[in-house]
Amino acid sequence: MAQEPNADPVRSEFSDDPDMRELVEVFVDEMPDRIEAIQNTWSEQDLEGLRQIAHQLKGASGGYGFSPLGDVAMELEYSIRETAEIDEIRQHVDELVDMCNRVSL
Repeated sequence: MAQEPNADPVRSEFSDDPDMRELVEVFVDEMPDRIEAIQNTWSEQDLEGLRQIAHQLKGASGGYGFSPLGDVAMELEYSIRETAEIDEIRQHVDELVDMCNRVSL
């Protein structure tokens, strides 16, 4: 049986911090561009480019209070670095895109 995709928003742990709110908003507003970059590098089978995007997203996510997103990006980066099977990498790409789509204040 296929698992239903998670539709819950992924919220920043800094959402209620007035000093961080503007920065978090910028991070959230940039997410469509990040998703497009992930999808484009995947469709081009540019695994090194995809690894770099995952690495950058892993690093940035924690600073904006989105640690779970950073964990998923880390899994993708690791699977590429460890030359996992293409189906496993695809699964991590799908998980990352799904989570990016749910990022919210």
